[in-house]
Amino acid sequence: MQSTGAKRAGNCSVRLGALVAAAVAVGLAVTAAPWRAASAAAEVGTSGPASAPPSSSTAVGLRVLRLVDTSRTIRTRRGRPIPRTLVTYVRYPALGAPGQTDAPNAPAAGGSYPLIVFAHGFDVTPQTYARLLQSWARAGFVVAAPVFPLSSSGAPGGPEEGDVVNQPQDVSFVISSLLALNEPGAGQLAGLIDPSKIAVSGHSDGAETALAVAYSRRYHDPRVDAAMIFSGAEMSGIGGYSFPPGGPPLLAVQGTADTSNEPRYTDAYFDLAQRPRFLLRLLGAGHLPPFTYEQPQLTIVEQVTVAFLERYLKGEPAALQRMTALGTVSRRSALLAEP
Repeated sequence: MQSTGAKRAGNCSVRLGALVAAAVAVGLAVTAAPWRAASAAAEVGTSGPASAPPSSSTAVGLRVLRLVDTSRTIRTRRGRPIPRTLVTYVRYPALGAPGQTDAPNAPAAGGSYPLIVFAHGFDVTPQTYARLLQSWARAGFVVAAPVFPLSSSGAPGGPEEGDVVNQPQDVSFVISSLLALNEPGAGQLAGLIDPSKIAVSGHSDGAETALAVAYSRRYHDPRVDAAMIFSGAEMSGIGGYSFPPGGPPLLAVQGTADTSNEPRYTDAYFDLAQRPRFLLRLLGAGHLPPFTYEQPQLTIVEQVTVAFLERYLKGEPAALQRMTALGTVSRRSALLAEP
């Protein structure tokens, strides 16, 4: 949803240095069970079933981490402050049967992989976007998706949209935490991530979150190398934005029939962005369906985002031509490419 002046700042003011320090002392729990099928069905509702994921020779593993930022707090409905906690679902290339998906705690495939941190929208959870996130892990990326403590569908007392202004710091905290767990001897995630290749992404309020992490003056995280913004907008109350030359490459994706976040909000920040920048228009598409189940839009988003990531995180020049071809589908999508 588009940002408005009604979104308030909340009670979190820590900067990046404190996030790094907090990540060293992060609280961590690994859960063996993946998302419950009932939860996924409840979030998708009556919108329609997701189609089968594309076949692959790579298994996708899933680890569930409980990351506790002791430097910041949230206030419960009863007024009691508690540490800001981010249950984070980490998908990664794994050893296992070809095409196996979300295998709990599966051994990681060899090598290190670029990291993507994905921010979910308001009143949902990362499971809403499971197929898209799985496609990125299947393509050779580590994908971390935190559940925001106050804006998710499971927030105590109901979701609070005003907390979105605190979420850019959550994303930076997740990056710091995963890099700490990536250190030699740190556990089962050690060596899995290439710390020099990091992207942020998000949808709706999560897109506002990711845009702020990549380009805002106050919450810009210099570790971010690329940004993918789905139905997003600039956020008020964070000190404005800067799109300097040499900033992270941008892929903006927008449904032309989106009434929750109108295309003009995407156009506004895209016009300020520097090259390389790309705008994928999903013709006639709405707000949430093209990123969750609607076909062929979801497949187009999967293919274009993977090609973008392969070009700007993995450094594969041929991916740019593939991205341009995949993003132009008659009566379905159009890609404005300015590399």
